[in-house]
Amino acid sequence: MKVARHLGQSQVMIEDAPRPQPGRGDVLIKTVASALCGSEMKAYHGAGVASGNNGHEAAGLVAELGEGVATLSVGQRVGASAIAGCGSCEYCRKGQYTWCEKFRFYGNMHAEFFLVPAPACHALPDDVPWDVGVLITGDGLGVPYHTSKKISGEEIRTVAVFGLGPVGLGNVLLQSHLGRRVIGVDRSPERLQLAGQLGAEAIAADENIAASIRSRTGGKGADVCIEAAGSPVTARQCFAAVRKGGTVVFNGEQGALELSPSEDFIRRDITALGSWFYHFGEFPEMLALFRRGLPVGSLVTHRFPLAQIADAYRAMADGKSGKVLIEYERR
Repeated sequence: MKVARHLGQSQVMIEDAPRPQPGRGDVLIKTVASALCGSEMKAYHGAGVASGNNGHEAAGLVAELGEGVATLSVGQRVGASAIAGCGSCEYCRKGQYTWCEKFRFYGNMHAEFFLVPAPACHALPDDVPWDVGVLITGDGLGVPYHTSKKISGEEIRTVAVFGLGPVGLGNVLLQSHLGRRVIGVDRSPERLQLAGQLGAEAIAADENIAASIRSRTGGKGADVCIEAAGSPVTARQCFAAVRKGGTVVFNGEQGALELSPSEDFIRRDITALGSWFYHFGEFPEMLALFRRGLPVGSLVTHRFPLAQIADAYRAMADGKSGKVLIEYERR
């Protein structure tokens, strides 16, 4: 089969690899669509990976079932979660795989076939297009939806999103759909334009961005600031731009960050929280949102065949895209 390989130093290639063989409890999926995630950029720009790729958002058709799998059938349409739990702990019973102490990450999904355990598969109804299926079973809508569950208070009326990559744009789409005023912040004119199309007031990032947001909110600041860029600079801007008693949400992965408990939290009653991936059990709610009219597919701006995946990564790395999709032959 054909599989993408992260070589590092902004290089990716297609190579041949043996078709995976499902073990007990596994499912082999013939890929129909996979999506690039911003978290893959670290391996893409950096040292690469030893084999395969870090792709972890995909959907396709069940090609083969491992021993003991009775919940799926060959030919069935499925989307895959990259996170699977042990299946027996309290969190797994609630569909909260990311909280399982023994959860496992499954990648290498930019390939003609990929393996995941059966409990990580979401059955995709026929009314769900493949691009939507990838987004509601992966990071594309999963992270923004999981985030929305943590900022559901009726008092939240204005949300500022810092960083308008795919996850940031997903937050813009969802928060706008929920009827909130959304302010999108980025340096990329293209992504600012995309945010505007998805319902945000788009403003270019600069050193005065916090003052700009306070000015647009009557001097108070946003009720919630979502950090989706993974940058210490934007993280500090979020704390400067949020109102007293407001909330800062971390979506973007990043390293250590210097903050002051007194200045950034205590004296302004600020709450900060993290939101990682999504709970497997939240899929039905995202499916219902799509069916009620949430235009999930509007997050996709670029589509490439697997043979052109190098172009796909360049489109993502240029900082001008929304979600970038890889589409596969269905023979």
